[in-house]
Amino acid sequence: MAKWFRSEPMEYISIIMNEDAAHDCLADLGKLGAIQFTDLNPDLTPFQRRYVSYVKRCDELERKLRFFAGEIDKFDLECDTAGSVETFLENPLVVSSTGDSGSGKILEILEVELEKYEVQLRELNAFSEKLTVEYNEKVELQEVLEKARRFFMTDASRLRTSQLRPVGGRTPTGLSSLLESESRPNLDMRFSFITGVVSTEECARFERMVFRTTRGNCYVRFAAIQQPITDPASGILLEKSVFIIFYKSQAIEAKLKKICDAFQAHRYSLPDMDDSASVDMMLTENAQELVDSRTVLLKNQDTRYRLCLKMSHHINRWTWIVLREKSIYHSLNMFKADVSGMLRGEGWVVAENLHEVRDAVERAHSNMDSGMPSHLDRVPQPWPTPPTYFVTNKFTYAFQEFVNTYGIPRYREANPALFTAATFPFLFGVMYGDIGHGMFLFLNGLSLIWNEKKMENVKMDELSEGLHVARYMLTMMGFCAVYAGMMYNDCFSLGLNLFGSRWEFEGQEYGSVEDGAMAVPTAEYGSDASVYPFGLDPVWHVTSNELLFFNSFKMKMSVIFGICQMFLGTCLKGLNALYFQERLDFLFEFVPMVIFAVSLFVYMVFLIFLKWSIDWNHRMLYATCFDPTGDEWNSDWTMCELSGNGLCTPWGFSCTDSSTTADKCPLNYGGTGDGCQPPNLLTTLINIALSPGSVDEPMYAGQPFIQNILLLCAVGSVPVLLLAKPYFLSKLTHVPIYHHDEDAPLYADGHDDDDEEHGFGEIVIHQAIETIEFVLGMVSNTASYLRLWALSLAHSELATVFWDKAMLSTLNMNNFLACYFGFAVFAGVTFGVLLMMDVLECFLHALRLHWVEFQNKFYKADGVRFTPFSFYQVIKDAE
Repeated sequence: MAKWFRSEPMEYISIIMNEDAAHDCLADLGKLGAIQFTDLNPDLTPFQRRYVSYVKRCDELERKLRFFAGEIDKFDLECDTAGSVETFLENPLVVSSTGDSGSGKILEILEVELEKYEVQLRELNAFSEKLTVEYNEKVELQEVLEKARRFFMTDASRLRTSQLRPVGGRTPTGLSSLLESESRPNLDMRFSFITGVVSTEECARFERMVFRTTRGNCYVRFAAIQQPITDPASGILLEKSVFIIFYKSQAIEAKLKKICDAFQAHRYSLPDMDDSASVDMMLTENAQELVDSRTVLLKNQDTRYRLCLKMSHHINRWTWIVLREKSIYHSLNMFKADVSGMLRGEGWVVAENLHEVRDAVERAHSNMDSGMPSHLDRVPQPWPTPPTYFVTNKFTYAFQEFVNTYGIPRYREANPALFTAATFPFLFGVMYGDIGHGMFLFLNGLSLIWNEKKMENVKMDELSEGLHVARYMLTMMGFCAVYAGMMYNDCFSLGLNLFGSRWEFEGQEYGSVEDGAMAVPTAEYGSDASVYPFGLDPVWHVTSNELLFFNSFKMKMSVIFGICQMFLGTCLKGLNALYFQERLDFLFEFVPMVIFAVSLFVYMVFLIFLKWSIDWNHRMLYATCFDPTGDEWNSDWTMCELSGNGLCTPWGFSCTDSSTTADKCPLNYGGTGDGCQPPNLLTTLINIALSPGSVDEPMYAGQPFIQNILLLCAVGSVPVLLLAKPYFLSKLTHVPIYHHDEDAPLYADGHDDDDEEHGFGEIVIHQAIETIEFVLGMVSNTASYLRLWALSLAHSELATVFWDKAMLSTLNMNNFLACYFGFAVFAGVTFGVLLMMDVLECFLHALRLHWVEFQNKFYKADGVRFTPFSFYQVIKDAE
């Protein structure tokens, strides 16, 4: 955990290597993933870099791989996985599908291999497109012949027998001529016709265009083709229809041909349909050619399928190899060639991996047997701060990304993720606390953990990937929700009597209580036996003051948690100041902040615990009861029922006024009740500032004096926080002031008075803003933590409403069908509202409490993420 508290130490190094060994050197460094290179050629465009030609070759290989992937998808083939990334990086590279191992000429081998497959596949695709066009033409011709012959055998015969009646007592011109030509076949007045195939979707528009263009002097008929036609270019199945158009004019024929071309309709020339022998012969010949064309087309498709199947076994590995090579040459483009044959690179490296980086560079040069040795050495750190890097595992990764979403931690500053891993699930549980609902979330997280090995190498959508990454966080959230639910003794809004209630109702059993029934303790008040072993006694869920009690309990609990977490954040600010040796920040920011927070807010927590720890029954009344015979029943501080004249009746006894006496509280702490009455804490805290020295109901001796001292400390810390640091900074001369929140030095005194005044003014303004933000923020942030109480109360009350309205009301009907539908409604609204929406709501509010209320006390979040040269990360990001 100590390594997670602050980021890993970084070293800035310079590497000088032989250009011939550069590729192998970076291949080893990419496996380590421990160095982040600095671009030494910022003035060069990407096209002016030294290794731009290699990057272009990698881009071309990626283009070919995308082409192969698209062809493989057309056959719905599954690509074989390349295994885990770790295994891929550890094993020697196998570039060729024939099993050849890659060496220094990986790109050359892969280019030859992929070029061979691309040429074959493109030739097969071109031939397939040509065959598909020929096959479609034969299919369409066959359909046109059959549909046209059927038309002439049916519709033409009906025309000859005058079954097409005139419309409105008048025969249309086109049909009249057709009838005339059919009835007088020996005359020259015969109609011409055009046949072809058009898309079924375009039939209506096609017919409308023909009608408007020819002014109705055409006769058009359509017949749908039952079998879809494959588009040669896209491979999509299209619905098409055969059309036949009769006309009587050369001018109309020219227009019709243009319309067909505009609608991409294929026209076919047919023989004289009166010559049945020629039509039958054409049908027979076309059918035979159709069979032969289909056979060749299927053979081509089978060849393409086998080629794609072969490539599907290697395409993922090829993709990873190309990504690996491309990342190498991108990194080499950051190097500078100061000396011929040598390359120089600089970058940040994790300090503990420095010796591994040195070994990798030396190993690459020794394998090359080069006379020019490599050189790796530390160099002075440049002005940009080192990048931030944390070593995470499966558990800590989600919490670190949770913090990084807000901002990357500054180099070596306290990491909020260390504390968030514990506090975030806990605060979520405080808001969501319910045994039943929390158990669903907990079991869901356990199922994700159980299947984590199975899901690691599976491609998931964004939501599934997010749930997989946060599986441990979800499990802890569910566990804390169950724990908080047990503290509240709340399971689906019902109290569980697991250990036996410490209260009983007079003359009734627990669980069948009538309104107005009196509860009495089962053991002596204050004894161990009177305390419920774990959590709250379930009797509180059936009392008339249930809501009042839970409100008071959860509200105080929320304030305690909030102040403790904010005070922790303030302490982390002090630890940062000590680590970075910022004495002014520690003495004149952290110390006044702690004094202010302790004087008012930590003192509030003290008062809450003090009030809880006092037995107010003993303080409120000292009672002695006797029976009429003079025997003493009870002489002790005890809980009593007050009568009208100030006397008491101890619970469990029946004292009369004549046999009961009550003594006044002897504490004498001052105020209106001498310290024997429980105070209103809100009023007490407000009076610290508004009525100094006045405490209406003190809880301990000398409380007014102590509160006056605390008020003076709190008020006195504000001017120190506001003015002390700027004052001491102004006393420094000729020293650059590196403020922890600035990126450049500010000079308190220097050769230029204008620069001095400008720098000092900025410091004063900044300090004033920080002071106001802290003082007012402590108040507003404390109130913000009341969302813990509000959301917990809302969750509990919603669960109660769902149970009462959906389940309890139907159970009271004593009807099976009503209970069935009641449970369905209860389960539905519980899942949708409490298990989905409320989980998200509590998650977001817990997120806000960490980002705004906790982290703003110490967290700068202006760091730079460490992005090392890592093959593992490159492949993961590409996927």
